[in-house]
Amino acid sequence: MIQIHDLDELERIGESARIVGRCLLMLSREVRPGVSTLELDRLAEAFIRDAGGEPAFKGYRGFPASICSSINEEVVHGIPSAKRILREGDIISLDIGVKREGFYGDAARTFPVGQVSATATRLLDVTQRALEAGIAQARPGNRVSDISAAIEREVTRERFRVVRALVGHGIGRELHEEPQVPNYGRVGEGPKLKEGMVLAIEPMVNAGTAEVLTLSDQWTVVTADRGLSAHFEHTVAIGAEGPVVLSRVEAD
Repeated sequence: MIQIHDLDELERIGESARIVGRCLLMLSREVRPGVSTLELDRLAEAFIRDAGGEPAFKGYRGFPASICSSINEEVVHGIPSAKRILREGDIISLDIGVKREGFYGDAARTFPVGQVSATATRLLDVTQRALEAGIAQARPGNRVSDISAAIEREVTRERFRVVRALVGHGIGRELHEEPQVPNYGRVGEGPKLKEGMVLAIEPMVNAGTAEVLTLSDQWTVVTADRGLSAHFEHTVAIGAEGPVVLSRVEAD
């Protein structure tokens, strides 16, 4: 069932989402060569708890860490480790969820580590633009697939590929709620968007094939051809006048 949230619930979701946004902003200053993904995880957990939240991913279906840290060909759900050291030229997706007072927020960004290739730079730019194109369609009266089609259109015209095996989702009292929000589709299909709905919109875009595989750790999803992948995500409320990006925060 798709949840319609009242103003109080939207504010509570927004509080969780803003913690996520501020945490990603903090981590953006820590992403550099020589840093381990475990160190980023520890920084994130301390930040979230100091802000009055809980790491939503830690323990979720057995996930062992507070954030997902996915490097280069890793699409999503990478597990932080002391052995995973960032190197010049890497790209890293940091995906964070927060639970506060019974409500969830979720967002992700992919960061360059030092100087990266032209392909990586373009991939990050296109994926972020695709997210914004999808968000622009998150308004009352549209349908879920209007978001999906806008994302796919932005990606494919740049000759990249959206991941079809993974989707965005509703969010609120649960981390993952209905409806699913694919990153591909045709305009005018799927559930109608209504004021009070909240969606985690999250394009995952590959430089090569759209196909993905799950590694033996049962979490880390990688591109089948081991090409680069990028991931951007925001928690977005459907407002009366259009999208309200709850997880967007401005740099200090």
